[in-house]
Amino acid sequence: MNKLYVIGIGYRPLDKKASGIIRRAGIILANDRLMEVFKEYEEYEGVKHKIRIINNVYETMDFIKAELRNQKSKIITLLASGDPLFFGIGIMAVREFAREEVEILPDLSSIQAAFSRIKEPWSDALLISLHGGPDMKKRRKPEYDIADIPELLEKYDRIGILTDKTNNPSAIAAVLNTSLSLFVCERLGGSDEKITEGAPQDIANLSFEQPNVVIITRKAEDRTWNIDKKESAAVSDQLLGIRFGLKESEVEHARGLITKDEVRAVAIHKLRLPVKGVFWDIGAGSGSISIEAARLCPELEVTAIEKNEEQLTHIRNNLAAFKTGNLQVVKGEAPKALSGLPLPDRVFIGGSGSRLPEIVSLISEIMNAGIVVINAITIETLNSAVRCLEENGFYIDVTEVSVSRSKQIRQKMQMKALNPIFIIKGEKSG
Repeated sequence: MNKLYVIGIGYRPLDKKASGIIRRAGIILANDRLMEVFKEYEEYEGVKHKIRIINNVYETMDFIKAELRNQKSKIITLLASGDPLFFGIGIMAVREFAREEVEILPDLSSIQAAFSRIKEPWSDALLISLHGGPDMKKRRKPEYDIADIPELLEKYDRIGILTDKTNNPSAIAAVLNTSLSLFVCERLGGSDEKITEGAPQDIANLSFEQPNVVIITRKAEDRTWNIDKKESAAVSDQLLGIRFGLKESEVEHARGLITKDEVRAVAIHKLRLPVKGVFWDIGAGSGSISIEAARLCPELEVTAIEKNEEQLTHIRNNLAAFKTGNLQVVKGEAPKALSGLPLPDRVFIGGSGSRLPEIVSLISEIMNAGIVVINAITIETLNSAVRCLEENGFYIDVTEVSVSRSKQIRQKMQMKALNPIFIIKGEKSG
């Protein structure tokens, strides 16, 4: 039976297994760029007569299909860049042929190599490809495009990007603001490898060799998560004199999962918090609403209910940092986790999963008078919230909050819109 081996090269010598396959191969397929890379490998001299150069990936697949149909037993080796399954030709090979006909032997991915060169961790980075493919007539549409990057940077401190000639480092840099650092890693693994670091406005005016990888990082002072308790305490000491108006960057959270400042302000306004009483924050996330409410009304009993362990850690760290003694944290999922809590005068629902009807029904039963505020991102959640509140006797008021923030792009100030949020207020009078 013929078999296709897809072997990644570019960053390390071949291991024993890959080297043996290369040496026994009947045919070795490569493109011009990978041929130049492979010439530096010790196996090259002994197998160069077996190499066939095909620069078009579709022609390569057609050639492999014809060879695999050949009844003569033969090892076919396809050289690939780095990890063939990381946005690479290995994905096409597995899709085009039976899984038992294909074996993948990866090298490092270019992203791994790039992050190692700049000595930044990549376990929490977003990794995307803007590579549309080599054939301009058959360019695939990537999951993201350049215009999406500023919004993605609101959720991630680091983004690693595979580029192409169109979606190149200069084009990427042109849409970014100055509070970021860019690293362009050119021709990684080659003798002419080059790493360029700079601010977006600097990178936007340069040109770079292909292939390259771009890594975008927030400057350390702008990173918004993984703050340890000691750092959080230092933040709180500076902010103890501020009663209301915490910034997102001052509240420990993860991957942009925090109620945005402007939305938080409107939601708290809609709650009309009493000086004394009980406030539930259901699906509290990082606890930004709870923290603001507890600081704003020191005599108010605030309870943050959250089921996610990572978010609970953030809430507890924020609680310690901001010294909010009137805030307690409850681990669990509503409505079950609400059992036994002091009866609320105000309720904020930031996250409910699919249990919103049950939660609102329970609140309606135990609340004679008070206010419930629900934040919704989608139309479906908006409709569900309105329906649930109306069915349970609440007077409804809906506000859509659309926020745009200024960003400097190439020395010019522009406005960047955030996703709109629906704020649904339900009020019951005794």
